[in-house]
Amino acid sequence: MDTETNEQENSEDFLDPPTPCPDSSMKISHTSPDIPLSTQPGVQENCAHGGRMQRQVTEPASSARHNSIRRQLNLSNPDFNIQQLQKQEQLTGIGRIKPELYKQRSLDNDDGRRNNSKACGKLNFILKYDCDLEQLMVKIHKAVNLPAKDFSGTSDPYVKIYLLPDRKTKHQTKVHRKTLNPVFDEVFLFPVPYNDLEARKLHFSVYDFDRFSRHDLIGQVVVDHFLDLADFPRECILWKDIEYVTNDNVDLGELMFSLCYLPTAGRLTITIIKARNLKAMDITGASDPYVKVSLMCDGRRLKKRKTSTKRNTLNPVYNEAIVFDVPPENIDQIHLSIAVMDYDRVGHNEIIGVCQVGNEAERLGRDHWSEMLSYPRKPIAHWHSLVEKR
Repeated sequence: MDTETNEQENSEDFLDPPTPCPDSSMKISHTSPDIPLSTQPGVQENCAHGGRMQRQVTEPASSARHNSIRRQLNLSNPDFNIQQLQKQEQLTGIGRIKPELYKQRSLDNDDGRRNNSKACGKLNFILKYDCDLEQLMVKIHKAVNLPAKDFSGTSDPYVKIYLLPDRKTKHQTKVHRKTLNPVFDEVFLFPVPYNDLEARKLHFSVYDFDRFSRHDLIGQVVVDHFLDLADFPRECILWKDIEYVTNDNVDLGELMFSLCYLPTAGRLTITIIKARNLKAMDITGASDPYVKVSLMCDGRRLKKRKTSTKRNTLNPVYNEAIVFDVPPENIDQIHLSIAVMDYDRVGHNEIIGVCQVGNEAERLGRDHWSEMLSYPRKPIAHWHSLVEKR
């Protein structure tokens, strides 16, 4: 009975005569035709609550993100300004919990990079020297707490080992997939006389394997002064921090060249002498290096020259001179950019490392240039460490 009564009341309300409204028609959107008021639902409400017409404009649907941004910026207010927004943030920020204020200090040590220690994990390995066979035995046991390099929050780590300054003998562990605590348990042997150990360095490079691009260098461990290790030449179990490596301290090798300037002739001569311990760029463990020298001024390359290519070596010897004509009034405006390249017959030539000399260079590059200008007509030679191109 209650249902029938409600239906009857609704039907009676619906049959009541509408409040008089203007007889003009109204557009629902820009593209819709004029519709008489008698056929528009909800017109009675609009007329009853104020007797004014409303024009509905169809706007493109916006995403939830845009709506939230619009609400934050209060774009509907024509008097919007920055002060109003700041005031609104201050009012709405009262009583809000800010999780960043309650972070534990231990969580802020993002793999050790935010604090003073530049470690990104630890490497556990064993050293032992066999005096009968004159071999250094290196057993890589495991690594712990490596930083994540992949989007999945893990890495695919492996380790390369050199006994510097020799780069021809290189060993590499297997790649361990999707782990930050790999267990390698692999043994490698380096033939080396016992008396030569004092001048050698064991270099571990920890990489993250990437199938489609260049492998990421996670960090490195360097061990020298073997004779000072406890229990050496017997078995020594070592834990070493994996040091975070930037572009400036990646071991890419060194290049020796001399500079000589003749002010009267306006002639700048750079003699590429040799390189050592270059980074291996080929699958064979070697490279095909050549040197490219560019004369630079205000970020523009004016001229470039290059040496011959030395095949299948990491310690090339060139002894080739490259001459540039530079008037004395322009010598302070230019600098030299030197790049050691790996020649590739099939693909693109790759950059092994670079260095610069000139007034704009850093440290040794600037000092070498100043020494050349202080002693005109005299070749000045230095070793320069190679760094990755920025």
